[in-house]
Order: sequence, then structure tokens, then C-alpha cells
Amino acid sequence: QVQLVESGGGLVQAGGSLRLSCAASGSIFSRNAMGWYRQAPGKQRELVAAISSGFSTKYADSVKGRFTISRDNAKNTVYLQMNSLKPEDTAFYYCNVGLWAGTYYALDYWGQGTQVTVSS
Repeated sequence: QVQLVESGGGLVQAGGSLRLSCAASGSIFSRNAMGWYRQAPGKQRELVAAISSGFSTKYADSVKGRFTISRDNAKNTVYLQMNSLKPEDTAFYYCNVGLWAGTYYALDYWGQGTQVTVSS
């Protein structure tokens, strides 16, 4: 059984930084790609960033240059460093396990999410 537990969300002023963490249980972590999604009220869930088991990365255009995804296979943890935050980054952020085949494909494994609120 896969369990994903996110942490690190909170309230921050525009221009500030946050680092999200997602701790994964189970032995699939090192073999699978991992992704961060977000969902704002009234909007569809969108892929923010993803990282393959070989450390290839993919970012949404809206966060390129501001967010960095990384992973520590020894700790079964994936991180999302978010800098220069904007009010439009406000959303619930979810961790996901996926596959990588040139791009990221989400599997149906999700964490409970963590709220990120950016004030202007």
C-alpha cells in the first residue's frame, strides 16, 4: 500500500518562499516518478512539477525558474522548493506517484494535500 504525506504548506507573503515535502511509504518510491499537482478553488488540478527516477524534471510554464523539484531516494521523500511566490500560486498542493515516459503520467496515488496561501 502506498502512502504519501505532504507537509510544509502555509501562509506566506508574495515574493516569499516555501518548501513542500512528501514522504512516501512502500518500496516503489525509488523506481517511480513523482509529481506535485495543485488545485485552486474552481479550477482543475494541474501538474506543477515532476521528477523521474533518473532525476529528469518537468515544470509547468507558470512556475519555471521559480520552483524546483528534487528527491531523496534514501529518505523516500520528494521536495518542492517554491521561491518568488505569487498570489496565483495559492492552491492545495498534492503529491503523486507516477510513470515517466518522456513526460509524466500520474498514477492514482495521492497524498492528502497541503494548503499554500500567498498574500499580496
